[in-house]
Amino acid sequence: MPDQSLEVSQKAGPEEESEVSGEVAEKESKDEQQESPAIDLDKMSKDELAGKVRELLGLSEKNHDLYLRSQAEMENMRKRAKKEKEDWLKYSNETLIKQILPVMDNLHKAISHSNNEKAFHALREGVELTLTELRSALSKAGLEEIKAEGEPFDPKFHEAVSQVEDKDVEAGRVVKEIQKGYLLNKRLIRPSMVVVNKG
Repeated sequence: MPDQSLEVSQKAGPEEESEVSGEVAEKESKDEQQESPAIDLDKMSKDELAGKVRELLGLSEKNHDLYLRSQAEMENMRKRAKKEKEDWLKYSNETLIKQILPVMDNLHKAISHSNNEKAFHALREGVELTLTELRSALSKAGLEEIKAEGEPFDPKFHEAVSQVEDKDVEAGRVVKEIQKGYLLNKRLIRPSMVVVNKG
């Protein structure tokens, strides 16, 4: 006669197999719990208690050492981050300053060349060259001039210092720029000081 238990085992589907596996795991867990019962301190001898205390003290010292090491590592990380931030702030303008140094060189040259008979012409050329290089260096750093003269007055970018009446110019237009305004990476850092036509 065929073994019925074998047939049932072979016909068992995935769900039944999962239930069986779960029951086996639960049984093994219970067996492990039974094999390692809770320690009853009242039944331990003095030597056993002393050994347990030494074991716990060793574990405590180990955990305390790990704690101190982690605290020291965190403190080192904070110090490194602080130093990196200080260095970044200290040298963040290094690139810009390197680009401006040739401007200073040209100013020195313009001053030294102003002693000859063609002083005015040489000085003018030197100042124009210096201004061009300075604009280029600042432009690379994100500086942008605000368009003003001939443009409609915009209170977001222009600051009116006075008004004039000019029939040849549309009302509300900037007729003169007193001082240039600038944007740094599209953010206003100084508005243009302008004269506006009131029409």
